This record gives sequence, C-alpha cells and structure tokens, in this order.
Amino acid sequence: MRISSEFNLNKSQYEVDFVDIDPDQDTTLFIDPYLLGLRVDRWSMEAASLVRSFFSHFLNLVGDGKNDQAFELFSHLHEPNETCLGLSKGRPRGNGVGSEDARKLFESIIQSKAVKSGNIADLEDFRLFITGIGKDKVSDITTNIIRGKLLEYTHEQCALHGIPLTPKIPVGPIWDSVRLSWIFDYREALIVDGKKILLTPKSIVSYCKMYAPETYYNKHVLEYLQHEHIRMGSMWVEHRQDGTPYVTKKSLKENVVEYSKEWLFDFTEKHPEVFKSFKDIQATTVKPLDSSSIDPDLDLHKVVDHLIGRLTNIKPGANEASDYHRVVVGILELLLYPQVCSPVLEREINQGRKRIDIYYSNAAQDGFFHTLHMINKIPSAYIIVECKNYTKDIKNPELDQMVGRLSVNRGKFGIITCRDIDNRKLFLERCRDSFKDDHGLIVPLVDVDFIESLKEMKKGNQRHLEEILTRVKDTIIMA
Repeated sequence: MRISSEFNLNKSQYEVDFVDIDPDQDTTLFIDPYLLGLRVDRWSMEAASLVRSFFSHFLNLVGDGKNDQAFELFSHLHEPNETCLGLSKGRPRGNGVGSEDARKLFESIIQSKAVKSGNIADLEDFRLFITGIGKDKVSDITTNIIRGKLLEYTHEQCALHGIPLTPKIPVGPIWDSVRLSWIFDYREALIVDGKKILLTPKSIVSYCKMYAPETYYNKHVLEYLQHEHIRMGSMWVEHRQDGTPYVTKKSLKENVVEYSKEWLFDFTEKHPEVFKSFKDIQATTVKPLDSSSIDPDLDLHKVVDHLIGRLTNIKPGANEASDYHRVVVGILELLLYPQVCSPVLEREINQGRKRIDIYYSNAAQDGFFHTLHMINKIPSAYIIVECKNYTKDIKNPELDQMVGRLSVNRGKFGIITCRDIDNRKLFLERCRDSFKDDHGLIVPLVDVDFIESLKEMKKGNQRHLEEILTRVKDTIIMA
C-alpha cells in the first residue's frame, strides 16, 4: 500500500512532491547524485553540498594516507532501507555498503586508478570508473549522506499532508559537514508498520540510465574511436558502396577495446575532452522524471478530471477551506512541477507573528519562474502562495497580508488563489500599485485559470499555467 493510501491522502503521484512509495517493497528508482547536483532549488543545493563535503573529506584522508580514518568514515554507509528505493525484491532490505564486505569495497575504491590519480571528486564518477560501484551503491551512499536533509523533507511533507510523526526515534547516521563527522540523534520520524520511512523528492530520483558508464562508453568513447580509426585509415575501416568509410562499434568492441572501468578511466585521462563533452551534454539532457514515469499505471486524463471535479464541488467559505487548500496544493504540483518543488505548509515568520499558507522552492532553469529572477530581477528563491476560499472578492486586506509575507530573502513574488474575482481589473490595479511601491509582485489565480490549465494539460500543453502567470505578470508590471 502506497503512502498516499496508507494515510488516506486521496492523491495520486501527480499531486505529491515525494515518491509515493510502497513501504512493503522497493520501488526501482535511485537517488541520483548527478541529477541532485544539477538542481538549483535550495534544498537540493544544500543536499548536494553535503555529498561534496563528505567525499572531499574522504578523499583528503585517503590522499594523506589516513586509511583507518577514511574507513571509519566509510563504514557508516550502511543499508538505507528507509527510502524503499532500489533493487530489492520483497520487503526492502537495501543493497548498501553494509550488505557485503565493506573492507573489500573500501580497498577497491582506494586502490583504483581513479582515486589514486586525484582526478576524481564527484560521487557519480565513482560509478563510471570504479569496479563494484553501480547505480544502487551510489544511490545508497547518497541516501546515507543526505539523511539529515531527507528527514527535514519528510517532516515538511508530513506537516503539509497531515501525516502523523512519532517522537524520539533513533535516527542516523547523519553527516555533519561542519564537524566532518557522523552524528546520531533522536528525532520525530515517519513510522509505517513499525518501520522508519524517509520520503524522497521525486525531482532527485531517476533510473540512472543517462549519467552511466554504458552511456559514456557507447555514445561518446566508441564514437570518438570510430572517427579516429577513420582518420588514421586503420584496418577496421570498411567502405559503403558509395565509397564512404565507416567503422562499426561491434568491430571495435571485438577487436580493439577490452572494456573495463579501469580502461575507461585510462581513456579519460588521455582524452579529457571526450569526458568534458559527455558531461556538457548530460547537463543539458538529464531532467527530473515526470510523474507518469514514476507511476506508469496512472491515467493523466482521469487525474485531471478528478481534480476539476473536486475543485468545482468545494463550496466557498470557511467550512471547506481545508479541502480547497489541499486541492490547490495538488493542482499546483501537477501544473508546475518540476519548475517549483518542495511545498511547505504555514511556515512561521517574524517569530511566529505571521504565517504563510504554502511556500515552494524555485527550481526553474527556464520558463516563467526562471525569468522572474533572471530577466525581471524579482527575488524569487521561494514562491509564496496564499489560498483564500472566500465567498467574496479578495481586496486590499488580503493584498496587504501577502505584502507582509514578502521579503528579499524569502522572495518578492506571491500568488493568491481564490474562487473568483468579480472586479478583476480593480484588483490588478491594486497589484500594480503594490508593485510600483516596491512591495513585490502579487498575482491572483482563480478557479477558471486552474481548470483551463488542467484541460490544456490533457492536450499536451504542460506549461499552460506559466503562460497565464506570464500574461498577468505583464499586465501588472508593463502598464
């Protein structure tokens, strides 16, 4: 039973920010440190920083000949069952370092050419060049290092969705990048059937098929060698009927290349430009999985129809405000992921004197939310959303309330969602006055905006809500 069913969330994978795992069996996905390192939202950057700090310290210890200290550090990378991700069959059991001879794997790492060279620093490159390190190991190692951030994320998602936590549960190891050591602690934790669970952002998981040794070898190394053999006119060159020379990858594999990870690293040392090309291309092609890739059994059209039905059936007013809030969170997740992510509920600010309904992290590298910061120069590390299930128009008090939540550090962009606005022109004029007074950009969204964008999503236009936001933004700031 998935987390969404276990806690009666009435939500699909499209409507939640985390991987909707089944605690009784592993989902065949992996935390991908390469994808994590590409993300620009604050949570991901902090998690990626933990990974870098761990391996920088680990490699420094190895480089200084402090192998005992390095192994002690390494030995805490045990089997992380909490995320329920990976390759296990049946009840999750992990496939981390602790599930086999840790010393043997450690020796394989420190004796590898890649580590000895001093030219490898990123965890994802261990998978490319070190024997015994595959996508499951890399994922498990990453999980251990970012466990503290995953605990934080789990707490936030449980608060958002009303999932209860259990106090005083032993957690750890947790990597402390200041002390450069592992710490163990007692904290609130998500417990399902007596098992600790960590929720994982769906934006950092993948099937690990892109940044992989097979991709590097087949799509970059062999193609480079094909061109080189043609240039040199080697004995493996054949010719088509029109005289065009070619070399098959099959002939190179059978007669020229004895593939191994050590060979791949030796090649990279001799031809760094090929590896740079590989990394540059991956940086532009590796993207977060969409929800349909995580749960292919889902029918997007049914999810959309379900959300439209739920939204239209909620009556305006305080009695159904919580239902409206939950539906809006699901709709925004469906329409704006992965541009925004990691929604957090009612964050206290100003020592608790004010509260925010929801705030999202801005993870956009193109589109509306990227343009806000890069082109319009509007600070927007976080996207602040207020949900108003009012029976009347939102007016100046609601606008002033949002203004009080905006700041340079939190963000100067906010969205107010409500059911309808009778005098939309007047409210946009108020938003324009607020923007001109440097109080921030505030954009209203109403039911018809959501319904229109949901219907457009069924047609394949996945970013229609960004188009609406752009039109409203231009109306406010360009008048």
